[in-house]
Amino acid sequence: MKAVAVTVLLVIASCAATAPDPLAQWPQWRGPLATGVAPQAKPPVSWAEDRNVRWKTPLPGIGVSTPIVWGDRIIVTASVPVGERLSSPAPSPGAHDNMAARHEHEFLVTAVNRRDGAVLWDRLMATGQPHETTHRSSSWAAASPVSDGEHIVAFFGSAGVCGLTMAGELLWHKDLGNMRAKHGHGEGSSPALYGDRVIVNWDHEGDSFVVCLDKRTGDELWRRERLEPTSWSTPIVVVHNDRPQAIVSATNRIRGYDLESGDVVWACGGLSGNVVASPVAGDGHVYAGSSYEHQAMLAIPLATAKGDITGTRAVAWHRRAQTPYVPSPLLYGDELYFIRHIQGFITCLDAKSGRTHYGSERLPGLRRIYASPVGAAGRVYVIGRGGLAYVLKSGPQFEVIARNQLDDVFSASPVLVGNELYLRGHASLYCIAGDHD
Repeated sequence: MKAVAVTVLLVIASCAATAPDPLAQWPQWRGPLATGVAPQAKPPVSWAEDRNVRWKTPLPGIGVSTPIVWGDRIIVTASVPVGERLSSPAPSPGAHDNMAARHEHEFLVTAVNRRDGAVLWDRLMATGQPHETTHRSSSWAAASPVSDGEHIVAFFGSAGVCGLTMAGELLWHKDLGNMRAKHGHGEGSSPALYGDRVIVNWDHEGDSFVVCLDKRTGDELWRRERLEPTSWSTPIVVVHNDRPQAIVSATNRIRGYDLESGDVVWACGGLSGNVVASPVAGDGHVYAGSSYEHQAMLAIPLATAKGDITGTRAVAWHRRAQTPYVPSPLLYGDELYFIRHIQGFITCLDAKSGRTHYGSERLPGLRRIYASPVGAAGRVYVIGRGGLAYVLKSGPQFEVIARNQLDDVFSASPVLVGNELYLRGHASLYCIAGDHD
């Protein structure tokens, strides 16, 4: 890492005392480095319903949020319809391909034992009928939780954000209001955690803001208004020149906020509407992409990111083709990997220069991809909604190592910890283990 621009994991910097090896956990959306990489994992290469499945645990609700792993437990969230059928809320403007909210829902946080898949505890965080629809591919619990080994923070959007102990004791619950997502397509941005601070992105079709909460109490430390329409991007935290920044990717601007004060350090436009993919950062650079009305991906060196840098030479490179929409990019070593829109095509770039190594390379059989690619042990893992997964060799040459199929629907991203791969389907949570070569 360069001394002038050091990028670190948002959770690692604060939890050395509570876990002997934070890099061996999967504590948040996009893993221990917030890049999609598990630097110490050696997960299996091949699997099927009858091969290398150590256990398979049915879970309530629809599995959309990606699990997290800390120590011996896996933490998942769910939204479970209960009770009699109700009248659905009126559709949102422009609603299409939506799922109606026809029941009250229980919003749950569940801990699962890594060893055998047994449920350790369930905690009910809130109950109520969702105030609007969600996309038919999603659920009302799409945000992933985050943990530092001492606290768990779970975010259910309009149903609130809550803090728990690792034993499932509720510490606090905060109501941030009702979010109005574009087209009623649901709420999916996950919280970020650094030190004692929790960052929540609240971009919607109303008064948007980003808020910083105390992880111990839920008290609001600062809030900043944002001139942004709906985005589903999860914040990341990076440290540059010894100052942590919360970086949020959105339509009008990608912004870096000073984590202590909430002041905007820099801003950069150039993405499309409907920003879903989360940014990644490494070696002093931030990479953000989108693909809706138009395609865009930006590389921003933090050393030159001051004020509004839109369209300036402070942007290292700008790509305008084959960029990601729902799946977030993977930053693995010197390479940046991403899925074209939500289609079965993958591109690999040299991250620093933006030069294309390969792509878009077709992944036959993958038609709709909502899960984000992940990397470990010199391999890249990509899974589609239909349960077909590809394992690729990492690096500048395109090479397929394996194709694997499971009988479930997968929107949550793969989780890589130790010698295990965890896959959350709509019906079940899988532990894949056994084949590591």
